[in-house]
Amino acid sequence: MHKRMPFTPLIRAIGLVGFGEFANRQGLNPVEMLQRASIPQDILRRQDGILSYRRFSGLLELCARCSGNPLFGLQFGLHQGVDVFGELFYLIRNARTVGDALAELRASYSLYFNDAEIGLDIDDGRARLSYSPSERDVPGVSQVEESSCGIGLQLMRTLAGSGWQPRAIRLRHLPLQDESHYLQALGLIPTFGARCSETEFDSSDLSLPLSSANETLHRLIADHMSRIERLAADELPSYVRQLLRHLLPSGRATIEKIADCLAIHPRTLQHWLAQEGTSFQRLLDETRQEMAGQCLADPSISMAQMSGLLGYSNPSGFNRAFNRWFGMSPLEWQRKHGIKRQPRLLRIGRSGAEH
Repeated sequence: MHKRMPFTPLIRAIGLVGFGEFANRQGLNPVEMLQRASIPQDILRRQDGILSYRRFSGLLELCARCSGNPLFGLQFGLHQGVDVFGELFYLIRNARTVGDALAELRASYSLYFNDAEIGLDIDDGRARLSYSPSERDVPGVSQVEESSCGIGLQLMRTLAGSGWQPRAIRLRHLPLQDESHYLQALGLIPTFGARCSETEFDSSDLSLPLSSANETLHRLIADHMSRIERLAADELPSYVRQLLRHLLPSGRATIEKIADCLAIHPRTLQHWLAQEGTSFQRLLDETRQEMAGQCLADPSISMAQMSGLLGYSNPSGFNRAFNRWFGMSPLEWQRKHGIKRQPRLLRIGRSGAEH
């Protein structure tokens, strides 16, 4: 057994739920912000997509700076609330008590995010729900921690009642804005410079029953969630394929660009892919073959369009690669599969002559 390298923290794209709407409210162009943060623009339409935690934290930092709102992350988390948990929230809300719901959150968090550990400590009548990021020094981590604080507060208010209020909130960093703005957003002023980011409340709140609890539904959802793979290094090839499908038509599907989207060095990406028994070139070939089959099944797509969609500068490059993959030309493949190309429309000039 080889020893795995530590994998770059990842989050599901559902972590950006509500981003477009919230960024617009802050006077930002969400597409421009994603571009500047080196995040694929269509990520907002693919909640099951995967996103580099470093890119996510960089995006929040960029938005805070460009909007002139130092509390962008905190307010974004309050805006997202429980929507950020997706299907996981249905599991949480059907638990018996608030304590059971938070236990479900801790156990299932890595299905969606591997950027941090969620802690729940009980001591002397007090409970502390904590968020401890695995990378503590990346740009924007303070924005992410405040975002998580906002999400946690909304989760507890959803579970325990809209009027629920913690005893204390602690944040690792110094205030990002005057403390009065925190009071306005949270209903209390956090303690800053703490050992870790956490929300403290009475441990008796953990015994509060959930009115939405449904044991049968909880069991069904738990069974479904057990089939979802946790975010781990062995999902890396799948994520690289996603990025390739997005970048190939633009002609930018290089290992350097893919590594940049993951916020890692190209050599590191090659090493991790080798640990998973594959390589960038193999994934590139496999993705192109899959896309070629889909394009060839549509007779209205010309060979020139097809080669462009697959990231080739001209049809001859696509033809050579296709022959290498399948031992025949694209046209022969279509004939073999009974796909008839649509005849090209002839343009008729004013004189009635064909062009």
